[in-house]
Amino acid sequence: MNKTGYFTHPECRKHEMGPGHPECPERLDAIADRLLVTGVRDALDLREAPAAPLADIELAHDRMYVASLRGLSDGLKEEILAGGPAYAQVDPDTAMNEHTWDAALHAAGAVLAATDAVVAGELENAFCAIRPPGHHACRSKAMGFCFFNNVAIGAKYALERHGLKRVAIVDFDVHHGNGTEDILSGDDRVLMVGFFQHPFYPYTGTEFPADNMVNVPVPAYTRGMAIRELIDIVWLPRLDAFKPEMIFMSAGFDAHREDDMGQLGLTEQDYAWITWRIKEMARRHARGRIVSCLEGGYNLNALARSVEAHLRVLADV
Repeated sequence: MNKTGYFTHPECRKHEMGPGHPECPERLDAIADRLLVTGVRDALDLREAPAAPLADIELAHDRMYVASLRGLSDGLKEEILAGGPAYAQVDPDTAMNEHTWDAALHAAGAVLAATDAVVAGELENAFCAIRPPGHHACRSKAMGFCFFNNVAIGAKYALERHGLKRVAIVDFDVHHGNGTEDILSGDDRVLMVGFFQHPFYPYTGTEFPADNMVNVPVPAYTRGMAIRELIDIVWLPRLDAFKPEMIFMSAGFDAHREDDMGQLGLTEQDYAWITWRIKEMARRHARGRIVSCLEGGYNLNALARSVEAHLRVLADV
């Protein structure tokens, strides 16, 4: 048994939001190519993600919101058949094409399938190579390239469907995971720890967060060693005291120094270190159980190298 699963689906490549958009299908291609040429792919248990049942998506999202997205998708497909526009704009930087709904279902489904496999002990941990990403998606609103909040759905699923008592979420994207906070704020079964550039989109995370939200805003141009120190001082003691039974990661790689989406200075070595520290925590309290979900990362080369570093630690290769 390979202990690290790799969950993805071809539909996740078909969602796109127009020429030149940074959240593009080539992100998944860059990751897949890198894992192939470095041999890391051989160490992974490759699995195709199913589509998530709507009842499980509705653990984290308002039913009317889910229905409205589905209706928007159906309407868009009819318009395209009639020669209309290929995209439906949901917010200033987020749009749907005819494949977005299915891609979002499979992205969430990857996290659910990974959670099932990790809880069952088939896998020690898993990485979900998915898009659209999720951590800006609120309970009843799409935003920031995100439609369904994959990591929040996974956390709620672990609690509600598998009966876990405590799950942690680790978010290391350059942007604050405002959607995850919106959905899980005040739920004492969940501890969320995250760092993010501030002030920066979406300009949240500093206004009186709930006790279960450990938000670490950092200024632009913060480098990896400073982030490591903050993780040691702020995150790890809270995680240790919480004793999570499972850890979910919102794995955004746009805090990399080569990624011009943000202005932080991390390298792939920093991502490996973060992964190693969280893996230690998971082995101490959670039988090693981690499900990691791709979020940001828009410089294709830096993204691919960073995911490789992340997976080398998860898979011990």
